[in-house]
Amino acid sequence: MSARLLDGIASAEAIRDELRAEIGRLLAAGRRPGLGVLLVGDDVASAVYVRNKMKACEELGIHHETLGLPASATSAQVLEQVRSLNQRSDIHGILVQLPLPDQIDASQVLDLVDPRKDVDGFHPENVGLLVQKRPRFVACTPAGVMELLARSGVELAGCRAVVVGRSDIVGKPMALLLLHAHATVTVCHSRTRDLAAVCREADLLVAAIGRPGFVGREHVKPGAVVVDVGINRIEDPELARRLLDPGRLAAFERRGQALVGDVCLPEVRQIASAVTPVPGGVGPLTIALLLRNTVRAAATA
Repeated sequence: MSARLLDGIASAEAIRDELRAEIGRLLAAGRRPGLGVLLVGDDVASAVYVRNKMKACEELGIHHETLGLPASATSAQVLEQVRSLNQRSDIHGILVQLPLPDQIDASQVLDLVDPRKDVDGFHPENVGLLVQKRPRFVACTPAGVMELLARSGVELAGCRAVVVGRSDIVGKPMALLLLHAHATVTVCHSRTRDLAAVCREADLLVAAIGRPGFVGREHVKPGAVVVDVGINRIEDPELARRLLDPGRLAAFERRGQALVGDVCLPEVRQIASAVTPVPGGVGPLTIALLLRNTVRAAATA
């Protein structure tokens, strides 16, 4: 058996098509959605993520601005930029690119973002609304997972779901969304005893732990749906030989690096019924949901 690959690129493009019509209506009413991004420091990965988000905004006609601060910026300087974005009528969504430098209190920064502009869904008010099943904005990656599952015809009501990872960004909101969809949810983490055995109980297994290829054959029940949220850059040839198919392995040998998820795809694809690839799975949905949140923020401003 070879698992069906859930196509995040196609689902993300479908969402963008839907947003084009909505943006057209807003433009006709004289309101152009606007996204402000705060980028602190010179982290290479963060800069790449921001460029990808800005390119996506450009393609849809969303106004976008990136405010950059040096890695030496103080908390006061970062907070002042957030206050400025909060007050601007042409900026409907605010995204603080994480991680922030160590001297910055990330919680203080995220708490200051106007919850009506919190398109990342990290503000305590928006988290609380999600808990109560009254979501305003939901963290983009878990919301993207839910879109991908729905558009791929995966039935959640009554299923046993296991989420590996308990971060505020993915694991916790993912568990809440699945619970609201009537799944029975278990959240696993570093202290979970016999993790593989717990994972094997899942009809739906979501891996979000940031460890390349951690989820293998021993974690997956035959026929389960496996969602890989991880994005890890690897440079180890031995690890690459275990995680990459021949085509991607050849590319790795040319470039010396590759992006992989938390799931060992060659192993898991042999026993799961469906699995998300990395890249091309959840990642495109994260950006699509950021765009959707920004458009919704503009529509309700």
